[in-house]
Amino acid sequence: MTASASEPPRPRRSRRSGGREARKALRAAPLAEDIRPVRGGLEGGRYRPLDDRAMQRIHESALKVLAEIGLADAPPSGIEAMTLAGAVLGDDGRLRFPPAVVEDALAAANRDVTLCAQDPAQDINPGGRRVYYGTAGAAVHLVDVAQRRYRESTLQDIYDAARIAQTLDNIHFFQRPMVARDLEDPTDLDLNTVYACVQGTTKHIGTSFTSVARAEKALEMLHLFAGGEAAWRDRPFVSNTNCFVVPPLKFATESCEVMETCIRGGMPVLLLSAGQAGATAPAAIAGAVTQAVAECLAGLVYVNAIAPGHPAIFGTWPFVSDLRTGAMSGGSGEQALLTAACAQMAQFYDLPGGSAAGMADAKLPDAQSGYEKGITDVMAGLAGLNMVYESVGMHGSLLGFCFESLIIDNDMIGQCLRCVRGIEVTEDSVSIEAMRQVCLEGPGHYLGHSQTLGLMQSEYVYPELGDRSSPKEWDENGRPDLLARATAEKERILAEVFPRHVAEEIDTAVRAVFDIKLPTGRMSR
Repeated sequence: MTASASEPPRPRRSRRSGGREARKALRAAPLAEDIRPVRGGLEGGRYRPLDDRAMQRIHESALKVLAEIGLADAPPSGIEAMTLAGAVLGDDGRLRFPPAVVEDALAAANRDVTLCAQDPAQDINPGGRRVYYGTAGAAVHLVDVAQRRYRESTLQDIYDAARIAQTLDNIHFFQRPMVARDLEDPTDLDLNTVYACVQGTTKHIGTSFTSVARAEKALEMLHLFAGGEAAWRDRPFVSNTNCFVVPPLKFATESCEVMETCIRGGMPVLLLSAGQAGATAPAAIAGAVTQAVAECLAGLVYVNAIAPGHPAIFGTWPFVSDLRTGAMSGGSGEQALLTAACAQMAQFYDLPGGSAAGMADAKLPDAQSGYEKGITDVMAGLAGLNMVYESVGMHGSLLGFCFESLIIDNDMIGQCLRCVRGIEVTEDSVSIEAMRQVCLEGPGHYLGHSQTLGLMQSEYVYPELGDRSSPKEWDENGRPDLLARATAEKERILAEVFPRHVAEEIDTAVRAVFDIKLPTGRMSR
């Protein structure tokens, strides 16, 4: 690219620098969806820690667990629904599931789930080996990187996290990542969390509820946001993250009642089994996967006994313990293996699956955070996990959420997705003709070749914040620091980005019915 004669003289810069600036300018232009190098829904599945025999053995073992051990503590309504479907209630109060009952539930399960967004262009379709990355969690702290400390998270923080996620291309869904610790009343907590998420992003949203009454109230709010109950049921843009079990092998009674309410209200559910290997799940990695599969299969029976074909995510979500201390270790290699194996088991059943990765044990966005997040997130994607929850922003083994990490991790997820996409080998991509032209007819290099220019945007992913300059250029540019750049971008987004997808009259109607704690002044410029 050259400057026109009418432009004022520019400082002399090296050919290398000028070429880089031209390429950066080219990349700044919006890309058509069909040439973007990465996007949600790319297919993974090339990494397989379990072979076919291992998956079959885990399946058979899970069926044996369900038939012989079963699950305790189902609510009366759940017992009624599941026994009508063929489960057997023992004298010990445990529900046991004959293999035929599980097979019936698998046959009835919905395999074509769409998780709707307020913006239909951001709908996601988990299933197969399609990969989507997003937030999740119940962190009770926000990481203050400037002060290097943790403070209690607030409702404003949830809204701000949603606003930041709204701007990040590689974050495909937004599940509430923090708990609003400034709201003591559980009703205020549940309803205001839904409100902050819906106002902050147009992407699909996930959240949880602490009682049936609060779930019912949240559905009333969502009907207002959607424009009526029928419109909500047609496009439910919020799903219920439901910890329906308390591992090992017990139903969480109140959560199950909430799940029933959400199902009847047309809300998709995430069946979340979150045992901790060595504590509430077997220490053997294969055993932790087996228990999670058994619990989620029981959840699948439950869901389909109430509403056959209701959209549900198979949420095998086991965590890892550091067996020296018993503490959770979300950034470990063992966690990466567990998550990848869970992705395979969802594919074994041809069910939309979700699990967790990116849960750094590191307390700050540092080198430890980088390797923990990178390893666990890329392995989840390579295994073809449909919904990679908690993949960005998390620290302190899920106790802290960090805005700066959310922004940095968006870059990292871009690289993970590029690995997921893999290498396309075609007659053109093996490049024989390009080699012929360069070596026999051209300058002996590919820098200006038409193939190189044509693939700059469609074949390669470039970081938004990461620095790829030479040490000399880095020094000349003031030695930019990744964390400082992320902080500056956070401050820019929070000062400038105020989503306006919810009409003012709808917001007024919601505030007239519900006690919304987020001040309108904190939601505008």
